[in-house]
Amino acid sequence: MQRLHLLISGRVQGVWFRASTQRQARGLELVGWVRNLRDGRVEALAEGPEDVLKKLLTWARRGPPAARVDHVELSWSAAGGGLDGFEIRADGSGEA
Repeated sequence: MQRLHLLISGRVQGVWFRASTQRQARGLELVGWVRNLRDGRVEALAEGPEDVLKKLLTWARRGPPAARVDHVELSWSAAGGGLDGFEIRADGSGEA
């Protein structure tokens, strides 16, 4: 199991990015969370098999129809566990 951490920039807030990410992740049976950052980016953390996480990454590079993704910063690590389901979290500080 792997962990994928994403910081997505562009027009990604106010375009249903978080809800769409949650729907994609749940459909892929991943666990984790997604949230808006105060600096205008969206942050997501997901855990699951690497090949399935790559599907989420491919989707995140496009985003939902109203979004414009300019850049995706990503990092991989071993899954840490402790996550249950895929949730939308409260907005974060923007310090990732």
